[in-house]
Amino acid sequence: MTQTTKYIILTAITFVIGFVFLHSAYYEHTKNPYAQEIVLVVFGTIATILITAALLNKQSELELDKEHHIKIFELKSSIYLDLINFLEKIVTKGTISKQELIYIEFLTHKISIVASETVLVEYSNFIDIINKVTDDNLISEKDSDEISIALAKLSVKIREDLLQHKDESIDLEKLIVKNVNKF
Repeated sequence: MTQTTKYIILTAITFVIGFVFLHSAYYEHTKNPYAQEIVLVVFGTIATILITAALLNKQSELELDKEHHIKIFELKSSIYLDLINFLEKIVTKGTISKQELIYIEFLTHKISIVASETVLVEYSNFIDIINKVTDDNLISEKDSDEISIALAKLSVKIREDLLQHKDESIDLEKLIVKNVNKF
Protein backbone atom coordinates (compact mmCIF):
# COMPACT_ATOMS: atom_id res chain seq x y z
CA MET A 1 0.00 0.00 0.00
CA THR A 2 1.48 3.34 -1.02
CA GLN A 3 2.02 6.25 1.34
CA THR A 4 -0.62 8.32 -0.47
CA THR A 5 -3.22 5.57 -0.07
CA LYS A 6 -2.48 5.38 3.66
CA TYR A 7 -2.96 9.12 4.02
CA ILE A 8 -6.24 9.01 2.11
CA ILE A 9 -7.58 6.19 4.32
CA LEU A 10 -6.50 7.98 7.53
CA THR A 11 -8.08 11.21 6.29
CA ALA A 12 -11.35 9.43 5.48
CA ILE A 13 -11.47 7.74 8.91
CA THR A 14 -10.71 11.02 10.67
CA PHE A 15 -13.37 12.79 8.64
CA VAL A 16 -16.05 10.18 9.42
CA ILE A 17 -15.27 10.13 13.16
CA GLY A 18 -15.13 13.92 13.25
CA PHE A 19 -18.40 14.22 11.35
CA VAL A 20 -20.20 11.83 13.70
CA PHE A 21 -18.86 13.66 16.75
CA LEU A 22 -19.68 17.13 15.43
CA HIS A 23 -23.11 16.01 14.18
CA SER A 24 -24.04 14.68 17.60
CA ALA A 25 -22.60 17.77 19.32
CA TYR A 26 -24.56 20.06 17.01
CA TYR A 27 -27.87 18.59 18.14
CA GLU A 28 -26.95 18.85 21.82
CA HIS A 29 -27.90 22.52 21.88
CA THR A 30 -30.81 21.86 24.26
CA LYS A 31 -28.42 20.77 27.05
CA ASN A 32 -25.58 23.11 26.07
CA PRO A 33 -26.67 26.32 24.27
CA TYR A 34 -23.16 27.05 22.97
CA ALA A 35 -22.62 23.64 21.36
CA GLN A 36 -23.83 24.78 17.94
CA GLU A 37 -21.52 27.82 17.97
CA ILE A 38 -18.53 25.68 18.96
CA VAL A 39 -19.31 23.15 16.23
CA LEU A 40 -19.65 25.93 13.65
CA VAL A 41 -16.30 27.40 14.73
CA VAL A 42 -14.71 23.96 14.35
CA PHE A 43 -16.30 23.58 10.89
CA GLY A 44 -14.99 27.03 9.91
CA THR A 45 -11.51 26.14 11.15
CA ILE A 46 -11.52 22.84 9.26
CA ALA A 47 -12.69 24.58 6.09
CA THR A 48 -9.93 27.17 6.48
CA ILE A 49 -7.32 24.45 7.00
CA LEU A 50 -8.48 22.52 3.92
CA ILE A 51 -8.50 25.62 1.72
CA THR A 52 -5.05 26.67 2.98
CA ALA A 53 -3.67 23.16 2.39
CA ALA A 54 -5.04 23.11 -1.15
CA LEU A 55 -3.55 26.53 -1.90
CA LEU A 56 -0.16 25.59 -0.46
CA ASN A 57 -0.16 22.36 -2.44
CA LYS A 58 -0.90 24.21 -5.70
CA GLN A 59 1.70 26.86 -4.86
CA SER A 60 4.34 24.17 -4.29
CA GLU A 61 3.44 22.52 -7.58
CA LEU A 62 3.74 25.83 -9.44
CA GLU A 63 7.06 26.59 -7.74
CA LEU A 64 8.50 23.22 -8.79
CA ASP A 65 7.26 23.76 -12.34
CA LYS A 66 8.88 27.21 -12.37
CA GLU A 67 12.21 25.79 -11.17
CA HIS A 68 12.04 23.12 -13.87
CA HIS A 69 11.49 25.73 -16.59
CA ILE A 70 14.36 27.86 -15.25
CA LYS A 71 16.76 24.91 -15.32
CA ILE A 72 15.70 23.98 -18.88
CA PHE A 73 16.11 27.61 -19.97
CA GLU A 74 19.62 27.77 -18.45
CA LEU A 75 20.58 24.47 -20.10
CA LYS A 76 19.29 25.60 -23.50
CA SER A 77 21.02 28.97 -23.21
CA SER A 78 24.30 27.33 -22.26
CA ILE A 79 24.25 24.88 -25.18
CA TYR A 80 23.20 27.52 -27.70
CA LEU A 81 25.90 29.93 -26.52
CA ASP A 82 28.49 27.13 -26.66
CA LEU A 83 27.58 26.60 -30.30
CA ILE A 84 27.87 30.31 -31.14
CA ASN A 85 31.16 30.70 -29.26
CA PHE A 86 32.59 27.63 -30.93
CA LEU A 87 31.59 28.85 -34.38
CA GLU A 88 33.15 32.22 -33.64
CA LYS A 89 36.40 30.44 -32.77
CA ILE A 90 36.58 28.35 -35.93
CA VAL A 91 35.47 31.13 -38.30
CA THR A 92 38.03 33.59 -36.92
CA LYS A 93 40.72 30.89 -37.11
CA GLY A 94 39.81 30.09 -40.72
CA THR A 95 40.27 26.35 -40.45
CA ILE A 96 38.45 23.44 -38.89
CA SER A 97 40.11 20.30 -37.60
CA LYS A 98 38.78 16.77 -37.26
CA GLN A 99 38.45 17.26 -33.47
CA GLU A 100 36.38 20.39 -34.01
CA LEU A 101 34.05 18.50 -36.35
CA ILE A 102 33.65 15.85 -33.65
CA TYR A 103 32.86 18.64 -31.16
CA ILE A 104 30.12 19.92 -33.50
CA GLU A 105 28.78 16.37 -33.68
CA PHE A 106 28.50 16.22 -29.89
CA LEU A 107 26.98 19.69 -29.79
CA THR A 108 24.40 18.32 -32.21
CA HIS A 109 23.51 15.64 -29.69
CA LYS A 110 23.19 18.19 -26.91
CA ILE A 111 21.01 20.42 -29.05
CA SER A 112 18.86 17.44 -29.99
CA ILE A 113 18.08 16.89 -26.32
CA VAL A 114 16.83 20.39 -25.49
CA ALA A 115 15.85 22.16 -28.69
CA SER A 116 12.35 22.66 -30.03
CA GLU A 117 11.30 21.12 -33.33
CA THR A 118 11.70 24.39 -35.24
CA VAL A 119 15.25 24.79 -33.94
CA LEU A 120 16.08 21.21 -34.93
CA VAL A 121 14.80 21.75 -38.46
CA GLU A 122 16.82 24.94 -38.87
CA TYR A 123 19.83 23.35 -37.18
CA SER A 124 19.69 20.54 -39.75
CA ASN A 125 19.89 23.17 -42.52
CA PHE A 126 22.76 24.81 -40.66
CA ILE A 127 24.68 21.53 -40.37
CA ASP A 128 24.23 20.96 -44.12
CA ILE A 129 25.94 24.30 -44.75
CA ILE A 130 28.71 23.53 -42.24
CA ASN A 131 29.36 20.20 -43.96
CA LYS A 132 29.40 21.86 -47.38
CA VAL A 133 31.82 24.66 -46.48
CA THR A 134 34.20 22.52 -44.40
CA ASP A 135 34.94 19.86 -47.01
CA ASP A 136 38.48 21.20 -47.47
CA ASN A 137 38.95 22.08 -43.74
CA LEU A 138 39.44 25.73 -44.72
CA ILE A 139 36.92 28.47 -44.12
CA SER A 140 37.16 31.21 -46.72
CA GLU A 141 35.50 34.59 -46.47
CA LYS A 142 32.67 33.33 -48.67
CA ASP A 143 32.29 30.27 -46.43
CA SER A 144 32.30 32.53 -43.39
CA ASP A 145 29.47 34.58 -44.90
CA GLU A 146 27.43 31.43 -45.59
CA ILE A 147 27.97 30.24 -42.02
CA SER A 148 26.99 33.66 -40.65
CA ILE A 149 23.77 33.80 -42.66
CA ALA A 150 22.86 30.22 -41.70
CA LEU A 151 23.66 31.03 -38.06
CA ALA A 152 21.50 34.16 -38.29
CA LYS A 153 18.55 32.06 -39.44
CA LEU A 154 19.25 29.54 -36.70
CA SER A 155 19.50 32.36 -34.15
CA VAL A 156 15.95 33.44 -34.97
CA LYS A 157 14.66 29.95 -34.19
CA ILE A 158 16.79 29.77 -31.05
CA ARG A 159 15.40 33.12 -29.93
CA GLU A 160 11.84 31.87 -30.42
CA ASP A 161 12.67 28.71 -28.50
CA LEU A 162 14.18 30.57 -25.55
CA LEU A 163 11.49 33.25 -25.38
CA GLN A 164 8.69 30.74 -26.05
CA HIS A 165 6.85 32.95 -28.50
CA LYS A 166 7.10 34.09 -32.08
CA ASP A 167 6.82 37.78 -32.89
CA GLU A 168 4.72 38.00 -36.04
CA SER A 169 4.89 41.79 -36.34
CA ILE A 170 8.50 41.85 -37.60
CA ASP A 171 10.28 39.47 -39.96
CA LEU A 172 13.18 38.78 -37.62
CA GLU A 173 14.95 36.48 -40.03
CA LYS A 174 15.24 39.20 -42.68
CA LEU A 175 16.28 41.73 -40.06
CA ILE A 176 19.04 39.54 -38.61
CA VAL A 177 20.31 38.45 -42.03
CA LYS A 178 20.34 42.11 -43.08
CA ASN A 179 22.37 42.98 -39.98
CA VAL A 180 24.84 40.16 -40.68
CA ASN A 181 25.22 41.25 -44.31
CA LYS A 182 26.25 44.75 -43.17
CA PHE A 183 29.64 43.35 -42.19
